[in-house]
Amino acid sequence: MASWPSNWTTATAPAISFRTSSRPSRVKAVGDASFRGLLPLGEALERLLALADSGLVKGTECVPLAAADGRVLAEALHAVSDLPPWPNSAMDGYALAHADWVGEPMEVSQRIFAGHSPTPLKPGTCARIFTGAPVPEGADCVQMQENAQVDDDGRVHFTRPATAGLNIRPRGQECTAGERVLEAGTRLGPIELGLAATLGAAHVTVTRKPRVAVLSTGDELVAPGEPLGPGQIYNSNRTLLCSWLARTGCEVVDAGIIVDDLALTRDALARLHEVDLILTTGGVSVGEADYLGQALREGGQLSLWKLAIKPGKPLTVGQYQGTVVIGLPGNPASTLVTFALLARPYLLRLMGCTRVLPRGHRVAAGFKWPEGSRREFLRARVHEGRAELYPNQSSGVLRSAAWADGLIEVPEGQAVAEGNTVNFIPMSELLA
Repeated sequence: MASWPSNWTTATAPAISFRTSSRPSRVKAVGDASFRGLLPLGEALERLLALADSGLVKGTECVPLAAADGRVLAEALHAVSDLPPWPNSAMDGYALAHADWVGEPMEVSQRIFAGHSPTPLKPGTCARIFTGAPVPEGADCVQMQENAQVDDDGRVHFTRPATAGLNIRPRGQECTAGERVLEAGTRLGPIELGLAATLGAAHVTVTRKPRVAVLSTGDELVAPGEPLGPGQIYNSNRTLLCSWLARTGCEVVDAGIIVDDLALTRDALARLHEVDLILTTGGVSVGEADYLGQALREGGQLSLWKLAIKPGKPLTVGQYQGTVVIGLPGNPASTLVTFALLARPYLLRLMGCTRVLPRGHRVAAGFKWPEGSRREFLRARVHEGRAELYPNQSSGVLRSAAWADGLIEVPEGQAVAEGNTVNFIPMSELLA
């Protein structure tokens, strides 16, 4: 399989699948000889999206526009009529037939407001018209009011000539009856919902929300508000992921924290049989306390991917009794990066979304960075057109992401000198 382009976030993504051949993708097992090296980000994403394509969420629902933000269209939206349905004025001004004006003041024969129906224009006259109002039959242009002078007797003199079509929005300018305006697979945001309202749609048919269980593992984790014991830390990943999943359009099942105990781990997984994805953080390894991994091996399949990215090298992909499991690394910045770049696209595709990758743009580097063997994603912000890095890029420092307004992508094998252009992925793209 081909690796991802060096600036993968700005590449144009195929509509459905990222497979590069007709061979079906498979999740490789631990011990597979071809799996001993680090897996490129593009190939990992390709495999996850192929997995999502094979198990798209089933079921749709019809929801009002007010409840559709962040949802994915299951059925295309078509225009039921031409939009606009009649020629209308783009300006406050005067509607007239341009050939009727020969330089003499014109009589104003009617006033036309938006929402009112005009009468045909009396030949040789003009009509006072306001923005959005229908253009009367017989008029072929609108002179803006800034180009008009009203005489004492109410007649209007124009200071500039006009041409046919001037300041008129033609019928069907935006779309015509029957035209497909929003495709199935479109993720709905405020703009798309506004467009749906323009079409007259009060409800839209969207895919069902995937149910995602968030399961944290480890004796060291404590819920915020509880007292900390020796060697314990507060569980930030659980809050991060539950909030992010809800914003992504998922139904969240908070499965809490599981201590390092095999029986309790089995029981927790068994209770999650009615979800579409189990999302875990930490706890899967080949060590003595690998209770989550042991339970997954017993009840399904387990693969440990070592990704060629930093932070976020370890990733778990498998299934438990038929339910897909994605295990993110436990360090907070690693959790953030792997969810943003891998788990989030997987979930969007699971909902049938056609655009799942974040969009980046090029900025000048205001820093130096050494060449590395893995693709790195650095927490950064843009100030006066140049990217600045948070001083501590440790995978355990979530504060770096709160300070940042995006991620800088540094491809493997490349150093960054100050002034080089680098790919910047805004947090707004990842959190939308």
